Amino acid sequence: MDFNVKKLASDAGVFFSRAMQFTEEKLGQAEKTELDAHFENLLARADCTKNWTEKILRQTEVLLQPNPSARVEEFLYEKLDRKVPSRVTNGELLAQYMTEAANDFGPGTPYGKTLIKVGETQRRLGAAERDFIHSASLNFLTPLRNFLEGDWRTISKERRILQNRRLDLDACKARLKKAKAAEAKAAAVPDFQETRPRNYVLSASASALWSDEVEKAEQELRLTQTEFDRQAEVTRLLLEGISSTHVNHLRCLHEFVESQTNYYAQCYQYMLDLQKQLGRFSGTFVGNAESTSPPAATSPPAVAAATLPAVPTIPVVPTIVGVPNTVAEGVLNPNEVKPPASGTRKARVLYDYEAADSTELALLADEMITVYSLPGMDPDWLIGERGNQKGKVPVTYLELLS
Repeated sequence: MDFNVKKLASDAGVFFSRAMQFTEEKLGQAEKTELDAHFENLLARADCTKNWTEKILRQTEVLLQPNPSARVEEFLYEKLDRKVPSRVTNGELLAQYMTEAANDFGPGTPYGKTLIKVGETQRRLGAAERDFIHSASLNFLTPLRNFLEGDWRTISKERRILQNRRLDLDACKARLKKAKAAEAKAAAVPDFQETRPRNYVLSASASALWSDEVEKAEQELRLTQTEFDRQAEVTRLLLEGISSTHVNHLRCLHEFVESQTNYYAQCYQYMLDLQKQLGRFSGTFVGNAESTSPPAATSPPAVAAATLPAVPTIPVVPTIVGVPNTVAEGVLNPNEVKPPASGTRKARVLYDYEAADSTELALLADEMITVYSLPGMDPDWLIGERGNQKGKVPVTYLELLS
């Protein structure tokens, strides 16, 4: 290991000179070279970009991974340059639990079948979430992180060099100013009555020494001024590159929004499909559940009528002689169905519903329709009427009004 004492002493002298200059500037005892207004605006814009990029990056990481322990683990893997292990999403874990519960309860039971259906949807939601996190990390977080760890570090390094060059320049200006003041004092005409002849020689020698010192200080000033101008130009070019950084981040932001839009659209579609599936076979589940429940205690009709509260019911169309019971056979022709003469009920549609075939009636959220039931009809389905249109509608999509 080479140890250069002269270089060490020179570096220590430069450091001491910069520290002195910086301290005097803070105390207001030394002049400071000011940068032009455009340069100051570039510096302020760069600092603003760095601060907001850090905040957006941290909050996006929280959005994608709310668990702080998982974020720390991913950070350590990245710093160790190792691949982050695949982690099961909450939706996928919930799907696993639902499937295992359905197997224990019996996949053929109404509850078990519903658990399986919901579990499949949760698994699809978890897979969509995994794809969204991967896409957002790759297209949005990575460019932001690359800017902070790459471009911004380079800018910070060049700014520190520029700060040192400015301190050196101001220190040279201060030395030159002091040297000129001493030269002027030494070159002043002495008083012949108060000065002995020997001091004339000393005064002339001191004047020559200060003249050499002034020339040396001027040469150093020119050199430091050149270095400062060169470093200022390098830093200016880097700071002006912040505009291209904004353009790149804007493109990444559009990709992030697109990924998020696709993710939520997938989730919405998955839930709509699940809701339709549950609406289609929920009646069978309810019927099975009622058939397996223990029979209620029998009581005389008069007592039962007196004790049970009056509950509004859906009117039932009586069976017409000569007309086949199409509902019991599983085929419904809306044209053959006639509403009861009185007692029909109004219902408000809660969600949009697309008719699966010609026997069903498509629904729009918040619209009002007339509903009634038919003999032998699935208890979770009603006949709905809207103007001249008729068809089966699921009860789970309606709010029955008294």
